[in-house]
Amino acid sequence: MSQSETGIDLETSLGYLIKETSSALRTAMEDVLRPLDMNITHYSCLELLAQRPGLSNSELARGAFVSRQSMNVLLQSMERDGFVERATEPAAGRTLPTRLTDLGRQRLQAASAAVREVENRMRSTLNATDEDQLRALLRRCVASLRNID
Repeated sequence: MSQSETGIDLETSLGYLIKETSSALRTAMEDVLRPLDMNITHYSCLELLAQRPGLSNSELARGAFVSRQSMNVLLQSMERDGFVERATEPAAGRTLPTRLTDLGRQRLQAASAAVREVENRMRSTLNATDEDQLRALLRRCVASLRNID
């Protein structure tokens, strides 16, 4: 029987393997973030703000792969907890830029160290060439799916 007659062969499906990898990575990251009272979305938001201060709610939502509504709820919680601060007046248009506070930077430092250990474990059997090739191949897959040349 061919794959087209029976559906997707999970043993050879690249999509399934990527999803399995993603799931294993997410589980490992959640495991190390949980003791820090954080989840992946929380961590992603802090990391995005550290690297790109002033992002809007919509930009953060896109970067963390969540809805604008989910990000807005998270930002309200993080603002209440003192991890971020948002402008009360838009700089331009209706966008309220968000920035990390000192407390947010401290929390991010601990979370980044924990996530880095997970990523190091994931890469532990890869050499530098393997990593470069994997990065390039995954970027090509994303570009193909997004129809980017």
